[in-house]
Amino acid sequence: VQLVESGGGVVQPGGSLRLSCAASGFTFSAYAMNWYRQAPGLEREWVAGITADRVTLYADSAKGRFTISRDNAKNTLSLQMNSLKSEDTAVYYCNARRVIVKADYWGQGTQVTVSS
Repeated sequence: VQLVESGGGVVQPGGSLRLSCAASGFTFSAYAMNWYRQAPGLEREWVAGITADRVTLYADSAKGRFTISRDNAKNTLSLQMNSLKSEDTAVYYCNARRVIVKADYWGQGTQVTVSS
């Protein structure tokens, strides 16, 4: 199983970034997919999720600014982040979860830095 995040970087406040997660080694379409983030000194927090049925959910901090999507044909998860703020600075992690088989997979993370 592999989850490989990409798309992180440094962006100014108000800017945008698009994160991607390439998945392999499991049946991507059957899994709920999530984005989490962890800022320095803080616990990892859930940002957004999309179910196998494409129902999307967002943390309050992400609502209206972030959009999660999945491409089952390409086994790819994305997170479009707009109107970025300094408090969005964190390492962003891709997560695949399927409770019925007790599967919970994580990527290595990609750094997002929002700074002027």
